[in-house]
Amino acid sequence: MTGGASGDILDVLAIEHAIVQAPVGACATPQLVAAVGEAGGLGTLACTWTPPADLAPLIDRVRALTRRPFAANLVLWFDVDAQLDALLALRVPVVTFSWGQPGRERIVRCRAAGTRVAVQVGSADGARQARADGADVLIAQGVEAGGHVQSTTPLRELLPAVLGAAGSVPVVAAGGLASAPDVARVRRAGAGGAMLGTRFLATAESGAHDAYKRALLAAGTGDTALTVCFDGDWPQAAHRVLRNATLERWERAGCPGPGRRPDESDALAMRSGRPIARYSDSPPLAGDEGTIGEMCLYAGEGCAAIDDLPAVAELLDRLSGRGSGSG
Repeated sequence: MTGGASGDILDVLAIEHAIVQAPVGACATPQLVAAVGEAGGLGTLACTWTPPADLAPLIDRVRALTRRPFAANLVLWFDVDAQLDALLALRVPVVTFSWGQPGRERIVRCRAAGTRVAVQVGSADGARQARADGADVLIAQGVEAGGHVQSTTPLRELLPAVLGAAGSVPVVAAGGLASAPDVARVRRAGAGGAMLGTRFLATAESGAHDAYKRALLAAGTGDTALTVCFDGDWPQAAHRVLRNATLERWERAGCPGPGRRPDESDALAMRSGRPIARYSDSPPLAGDEGTIGEMCLYAGEGCAAIDDLPAVAELLDRLSGRGSGSG
């Protein structure tokens, strides 16, 4: 089966290449998001934890760097309606929702503001609900994904189920994708596009700490774990990370809950004068100082395919089949 919905993705999102950068938290700087847009894909800002009053300068910075479309992500596990109000007032081109269904009312509000809506789902039932509510695009996230993982199903099983429930709504595949062959594989399976997160962390424009980027380059098959270890700011939310000393120490202790974890009072790093706790879900950013390798290092299962730190434009060329290399 070929990716027959790809034209829909390009038209709906107004992009040149059916490649979407996942919302990789604070590592998705305006520079990264704009670079993805300039290269023809869709960059995504993570806006859930940004105070509404701070969104305008962030969006303005992206718009100063590109006139291309971009997306803003909101995680519905949290109360994000104030952020949504601000984003719609700013007329962002695309809003993506994850970890919950936005519902018809939110989608209607987005449509009224001229904003397209993509909804991340982890099941066929979720896809049917988002479709019924009026989503423009569905994102099928497999359990192989890095970061906070909404799904419990491998992408190879989830994608056909979501495609079957999507009707005419285009579907973006996500979860463990890191290379041009990965993108080609999900497109052959029927996805209209591909969303990648970890691969965009390992780029020149990413806001990730250099030590974090080097850890991604060094990672091999089997070096990630799906866990709740780093849930200091998002209790019991499953996330996929690189295995490191913090995770292994916690596992040796029997995976105890908050208040009983090894070295729980440790501040692993400092960011702008503020400490970052050992079990914080905050990934290491450029400028952080401390024991970077023991922090939360989000990574999808496809990280073994990452072996360089290209500029975003070069990476988009590869992923879209125009350049050389594996992606």
